[in-house]
Parts: sequence; C-alpha cells; structure tokens
Amino acid sequence: MPPLSPSPSFPSSPSTRDSVVAALRAAGCVFAEDEAELILDAARTPEELAALVDRRAAGVPLEVVVGWAEFRGLRITVEPGVFVPRRRTEFLVEQALAQVPDASVVVDLCCGSGAVGAALARALGPVELHAADLDPAAVRCARRNIDGHVHQGDLFDALPDDLRGRIDILAANVPYVPTDQVDLLPAEARDHEPLSALDGGPDGLDTLRRVAAEAPQWLAPGGCVLVETSERQAPTALDAFATGGLRTRLAVSEELYANVVMGVRGLDQ
Repeated sequence: MPPLSPSPSFPSSPSTRDSVVAALRAAGCVFAEDEAELILDAARTPEELAALVDRRAAGVPLEVVVGWAEFRGLRITVEPGVFVPRRRTEFLVEQALAQVPDASVVVDLCCGSGAVGAALARALGPVELHAADLDPAAVRCARRNIDGHVHQGDLFDALPDDLRGRIDILAANVPYVPTDQVDLLPAEARDHEPLSALDGGPDGLDTLRRVAAEAPQWLAPGGCVLVETSERQAPTALDAFATGGLRTRLAVSEELYANVVMGVRGLDQ
C-alpha cells in the first residue's frame, strides 16, 4: 500500500476554488475550505470537478467522493457502499503494535476497506496478513488496499483453519452501534455505509461477543484481540473477553474519543 501522495489534477484558478468553497459551504460542509482542496486535487477535468462537488453537496461522504481516505499516512481506497475508515481507529492500530511489536501473523476481521490491516502491515514489515468481511463490496475494496489474503465470510468462518492458534494480532473493528441508535447517526454514515458495519444489535455488542467467544482458540500464545467500543460499553466488553480466559485491558484516547478493549492470551495457555 503506497504512502499518501497527490493525484494528478487540472490547473484551477483562485476563482474556481472560491466557487467550490461557496458551493460546499452552502451545502453545510463545516470544513468547506479543506474539502475544496481535496476535491480540486481529485478532479481531472472541469466537468469531473462539477460532478464531484454535486455529489459532496448531496451528502455523499467526502472519502467516497474523492475515492480515498487518509489512514496513518496511507491513501486507502474507499468505494461506494463500504465503511469509511475513521481516524480514531488509528488508536487501535497503535495499541496493537505496542502489545505485539514483533507480530508475524495478523488478521483484520470485519475489515471493511482493509485500512487496519494495511496500516499494521506497513508498520510491522513482512507479515502473514489476512483480512475478512461478510460484505462482498468490502472484500473487493480491501483487495485493492491489502497485500495479503482477503476472505469473504462470517467472522472466523471466513479464515483458513490453519490460522488457529497462530494469530499474533487479531484486529476486529466490529459494529457496535445499538440498533435503536442507528437512526441517530450522521446521514453520511446512515445513508451511505452498510448497515452490517454499523448495527451491533440491541446493546451494540452482539458481534463483539461472538468474537470474544472464539478468539482464544485462534490467538497464538501472547497474541491479542482488539476491538473498539463506546465508553459505556467497555465494561461489558471487558467481561466478554475475560469470560474466554483472556487477560483484558482498556485503552482510552481522549484526543480521538477512542476506546479500545484488548484481550491477550497468556503465554502458558
């Protein structure tokens, strides 16, 4: 996965930039100036620029409009209908690297675009990297972002059986929005991202519990599983991993509003 770099675009004048900013601001884009620069960089012709501005003004996520998202210095391809990687998830990557800095087998479960797997592989160097998602669109997108094995299927059912007991880092960015709160999400997520990547069931933790129940048999000794939750959900998530016999830890980033729950398999297990 290449590092972030500019795309070729057509020369634009200050008046063009001003008109793009004005259109985005009128559509309610809070960071209209910053978004205008990205859209101008993505457009190769005046006609394409107009189409991109219209899509953004209609509420399509900026990352889908320009076709990529920045994630830990990488340019991650983002396709329509695929979960957009959040900057707060960079904290999950940091926690994984701190826990197992010499990991050689990495799995990005519920991978979406594959941003987490791509970032881990770039930081670790040569690794055996696997990613999996239930959504065919996510699998197609992840295959563009990951230099590794991308599988389609339901959680662990998608993984090769020979990974059992060998995974050093299992990053599972599971859905964790309670069902009755999905309608409260910003329209960009609610209307343009797959429901399966957002809705985590009645309390938001249905998928997390499934991961916690199976993760211990897939982790290598000393391996860890990491998930994001909300602050309110964290105690229940910690209990789920502890029930499976894993050592648990909660890491919090106030700057990124991120809560990462980690379960670690003991070296003697």
